[in-house]
Formats: sequence, C-alpha cells, structure tokens
Amino acid sequence: MVVYDTVLVRYGELSTKGKNRNIFIRKLLDNIKSSLKDLEKLEYRYTRDRIYIKINGEDPKEIEERLKNVFGISSFSFTCKINSDIEEIKKITLELVKNLETSTFKVITKRQDKTFELNSDNVNRATAGNRLANTNHKVDVHNPNIRINIEIQKENTYITSNKIEGAKGYPTGVNGKVLLLLSGGIDSPLAAYYIMKRGIEVEAVHFASPPYTSKQSFDKVVELARIVSKYQGKMKIHVVNFTDLQMEIYARCDESYAITIMRRMMYRIAEKLALKRNCLAIATGENVGQVASQTLESLAVINEVIKMPVIRPLITFDKIDIINMSRMIGTYETSILPYEDCCTIFTPKNPVTKPKSTKAVYYEKNIDYDTLIDNSIENIETVLVLPNEVKDEYL
Repeated sequence: MVVYDTVLVRYGELSTKGKNRNIFIRKLLDNIKSSLKDLEKLEYRYTRDRIYIKINGEDPKEIEERLKNVFGISSFSFTCKINSDIEEIKKITLELVKNLETSTFKVITKRQDKTFELNSDNVNRATAGNRLANTNHKVDVHNPNIRINIEIQKENTYITSNKIEGAKGYPTGVNGKVLLLLSGGIDSPLAAYYIMKRGIEVEAVHFASPPYTSKQSFDKVVELARIVSKYQGKMKIHVVNFTDLQMEIYARCDESYAITIMRRMMYRIAEKLALKRNCLAIATGENVGQVASQTLESLAVINEVIKMPVIRPLITFDKIDIINMSRMIGTYETSILPYEDCCTIFTPKNPVTKPKSTKAVYYEKNIDYDTLIDNSIENIETVLVLPNEVKDEYL
C-alpha cells in the first residue's frame, strides 16, 4: 500500500520576485510553520522551487485544511517519497491507481535531475506502459480522470495523484503593514482578506460608542477578526472610544454633515494610530456609491484630512460579489448579526451625498477635535486575536 509521507508545496507569485525570492520563500516557510506549529512531528526543508513537509504520522486532513489558508501557496500535494530509480517509480505509480475502476490517465514527469537515466518523455512512456499492461486504464493526454505527477530529483523522487489549490497571493507580512478600519459589517473583514492576500499584514482599528453600542456589537467585531486572523496567524484590534467625539459632532454640526465629519475624524485618528504602529497605509472596506459617505464626492472630502495612502480593495466590487466572497471566507453569517455599530446607530435621516469641503471645515470649527482625538488615542485598548484565542493587551 502506498503511503503519502511528504507534502510538496508549490509557490505562487514568488517566481516573479527576482532577487527577493529567497526572502519571500523564507517568510512563506515561517508562515507555514506558524500555521502548523502544534503539529510537532512535522519536518521541513525548502529549495528554490518547493517546500517539503515530512508528515511523520500527523493528521493529513488537518494539514490540508490549514495549508489552504496560507497565502503564497499556489498548490500543494500529498506525495510518496521514493528513491530515484525507474523500477521503483514504475512500481509506485502502478500501486497508486491499481485499485481504481476503469479510468483514463496522464503521466506528467518533471526531471530536475538531468543526470537521471531517462528523460521526462521516456519516464512518462515507461510508467504509462507499465500501467497499461497491468490495468484496464487508458491514456488520455487531453482530459484525463487522473494525473500522475512525478518529480525526479538527485536523490529522491516524489509521486502524487492529487493536487490541492492553495490560497495564492504573497506570504502575509512581506509587503509591509496597514491599519484597517474594521466595523461589524460585511465589507471591512473581506477587505482584510484581500489585503492579506497581497502579502500585507493587517492591524485593525475599531470605533465603539458605549453605551450606545453594545458588548454584543464588539464581540461580533472580535469574532470577525478571529475568522480572518487565520490567514495571517493573528490580528490586533485597537479599540477607540468614540462616544465623546461623536456626541460633539451631533451636537454642534448640521445633521446632514454628521456622517461626513464623523468619517473625517475617524481618518484623523486612524492616521495618527497608523503612524504610531509603523503602518504604511490606512485601509477600508469602502465601495463607491454603496452609502452616502461612499460617493466619490464624499470620499474626496473625507480623504483630504490625511496624507497617508488609503487602500480600498473593494472600491469597484458589486455588492453580490462582496456577499459571495464573504460567504466563502466564512464572515458573512457573523457580519449580518443584528448588532449595530457607531455608524449605523447615529445615521441621520438625510445625509449629504455630495458634501463640500468648505462646509465640513466650517462645522468642524465648532469642535475642539484635536483634544478629543488625542484623548481617544491615549485611551485606546488593544485586543490580540488569534484563530483560536483572544487576549487583552494595552498600548
């Protein structure tokens, strides 16, 4: 019986990174080890093209489920590691499939060891011929039911009949860090996913307005962060008490401009915190035209109060695509729980959709917002969220 004893991990976009390739591979290996850290029997090695994980009796299904969430992996396979000998290669490829019902197949050989006695085409012919002679299977090079992949290296050969798609993208953490404005809605957790996929680490800032926002509302945000944290191993949520600033806005500004000014204050706080946390940009789940504060006119007026770049990965998505993707990553059902955040609780009846910068500045003159912003930042509480654990921290 053939035993799959090694996981062969293939890289994604890392092949395009030139001189930085080795840095990216090492980061990917670190992320894989972090994802599998409690599986203590695993052994790792890497080359320019592959990472190899020796299973040593650990649960293959557990390994598979975790590797699917590691960005930077193009695909991976559970393989049988054998000596680079043509007779053993023929034997193992036959054993892999001999108990299957009538099927079509294709053999694909990659010969990294150019000193091996046969070239790739001849290995394909030898293994396929052996299978044809000993089974009722047939060759189909265009649309086979089974693909046998053989990778021949100097000392060992890896054989597999499975290929599992990875999460693609870049290893999280190789492209810097951003601060994400995280709410309890559908959009911002999905934005976190797409940002992480580009190799960017995500920290989050959440604006709470107690007692108007409930503990359930905050717990919902923590759960959303926990779900997406599996893609980078952990996530910090910096919780801003926004109540005093929000009450000042609604007491001293025209109601129609309240959302615009509230978002401008959030951006100011986020930028100050991002600089403090060594983040290179701010990120949001904003989507053009979805709500009053997300028209182009609104985004322009809101954005002008900061200098830091703002990343908006969902800016042109259709809502149905956002919903479908949030279902795929597992955040949708939590996002639709009926606990309101600080934006939804204080939404005015008729928010302005094409605000003017001059008016926003005029209303803000009625607020001592610099002091309120500084107080908010000084009293931030931080929560460290892991895929299976939540810890309180303080800046």
